[in-house]
Amino acid sequence: MNIPVIPIGNSKGIRLSKTILEKYSIQDSLEIILEEDYIVLKPSTQPREGWDQAFKKMNEEGDDQLLLPDLFEDENLEEWK
Repeated sequence: MNIPVIPIGNSKGIRLSKTILEKYSIQDSLEIILEEDYIVLKPSTQPREGWDQAFKKMNEEGDDQLLLPDLFEDENLEEWK
């Protein structure tokens, strides 16, 4: 697909169609990845997006228990003072 590069003030830019924006869930920003012979545009995501809901669900289902004990039997806390 070829798209024109258009002037935007003192810069230049590209326009993405509504179809592309919807298909790839592009909202307000894009991540740009520069590779050797390519420019990759990727939808921006929040790294921890949805974690709050996931933790709440884990708590409601009782699935938020420690897998390892807080203290180990041979742990000497005095050496850290």
